[in-house]
Amino acid sequence: MALLHITDAGGRAWQLPLSPQGVCTIGRAPDNRVVLNDPRASRYHAHLKFQDGAYVLFDGGVDGKRSANHVFVNGEQRLEQALRDGDSVQIGASRLRLDLSDERRKETEARFEDRPLGHTQLLVSANDVIRAALSARPSGASATAERSFASALNAELEDLRGKARILALLYEMSKTLGSVFELDAIFEKACEVILSATPADRVVALLCDESGLEGEEDLDVVAMRFRDETRADRARKQPIGRTITRKVMRERQALLSQDAAADMEFAGVHSIVAQGVHSTICAPLLADTRVHGALYADRLDTFTPFTRDDLELVSTVAAQTAVAVENARSHARLAREEVARANYGRFLPEYVVQQILENPDSFKLGGVNQTLTVLFADIRGFTRLSENASPDRVVQLLNNYFTAMSDVIFAHGGTLDKYIGDGLMALFGAPTATPEDACNAVRAAVQMQRRMEDINAQLRAEGLAEISIGIGLHTGVATVGYIGSERRSEYTAIGDTVNLAARLEQNALPGQIILSEATARAAEGAGCGFNPREPITVKNRVQPVPIFEVDWKEARD
Repeated sequence: MALLHITDAGGRAWQLPLSPQGVCTIGRAPDNRVVLNDPRASRYHAHLKFQDGAYVLFDGGVDGKRSANHVFVNGEQRLEQALRDGDSVQIGASRLRLDLSDERRKETEARFEDRPLGHTQLLVSANDVIRAALSARPSGASATAERSFASALNAELEDLRGKARILALLYEMSKTLGSVFELDAIFEKACEVILSATPADRVVALLCDESGLEGEEDLDVVAMRFRDETRADRARKQPIGRTITRKVMRERQALLSQDAAADMEFAGVHSIVAQGVHSTICAPLLADTRVHGALYADRLDTFTPFTRDDLELVSTVAAQTAVAVENARSHARLAREEVARANYGRFLPEYVVQQILENPDSFKLGGVNQTLTVLFADIRGFTRLSENASPDRVVQLLNNYFTAMSDVIFAHGGTLDKYIGDGLMALFGAPTATPEDACNAVRAAVQMQRRMEDINAQLRAEGLAEISIGIGLHTGVATVGYIGSERRSEYTAIGDTVNLAARLEQNALPGQIILSEATARAAEGAGCGFNPREPITVKNRVQPVPIFEVDWKEARD
């Protein structure tokens, strides 16, 4: 079964199984199979269907209409592209990746076992592998005094050719790993170099879960390559020695082990000898911050064991691979944070955005009851203005207004909950509550009214009618959290506290700030005068609600 791995602009990630029979539509519209919460995505941005033995991605909807911001496959714009396993698709700030699960699972199918290590072992410190990888080998001349000069020279030349080939491979690998951030490409290159420079019959890349703890129990097989595809079935069935991976991960050293089958002690044990694995190398993917996993190589030929040179070469490759994995994971993490910061930053103050990035698990459906102050604001006279101005000018006005109001809300520690037509809703005390929430809400309301003077001055200069806003605030307990569905949710507050704040805003006259009695008590230190007004009757309340008006023109800065 093929899977589509999706991460939208808000940082939400999920998987979607693909069927060769259906068409997978992608976009912002709720009737798409993949609904992207991404302002840069078109309503019907792209679609995916199976044809000629491959999943083909098309820019635009099934009606043939192209998207506004294009589709990019592996960083390049495409109108139509047959996708391969692991291909990355960029739509706006959202990323999708094709995962041909069955094929990949077949390629990386492996099992672990806890067989004992052989008696012949060789350890190399991962901190010294780069220096030791091309350490001098015994030359032909010193190996035996009876060799002729020509033989010794040929042996040394061959030795130098081997070193030059290895240096070329490592140089090529360093160039490749320095320019890619996809784990599949990184491990493909690492396996290729090991198979080219050592007698390994099988190379396996093992990776720890990025969010989990290091340890052999958390290792996943992410790549497996074979020297001889005719022997791949046999090699794939060979278990991976958990004893070796455990030792390598724990001690952070590369290990060469002649398998238990090579020890005289086990020579008569048919089940062990029948496995045929004679020599194994395992090297940790050791980076500055942690061990990301291991590279595991083994031999099926009992007459050609690995040597120290092979161990040092695999250790060198593992060291370079570890740096590449660290960079790839950091790149992916920074990309997610950049997208999340851009999206959260439109509604939340910076310190709250930072808290969400540091604790991504908080982005889950569900809520808590907490005390907060809710602010509603709405434009008065907007209908009259929109009748006398062009649609483009109306949109520009709204954008200027919302930008100015949002800046005020953020400056006072508030969270912008949503825009409602020409109005807005803000929360003070969510996600993080402080004793100053009510005061901050009142100060924000005062500043919002004062900013209207600047907006009206601009409208007068352009020959347009002035506008004003009415603001209502109420303090109380509300249910706050991510509310909605797994496909689409928003951070908001619900409950009677929110409803009453909305009712107060509806009763506010142009230029007024109306508070409930609860907010007036909680915001005594806001530096404003609160003038009592006649109680009002609101829906779902039997008793009239006492209210206060803020004397914002006389408020202290």
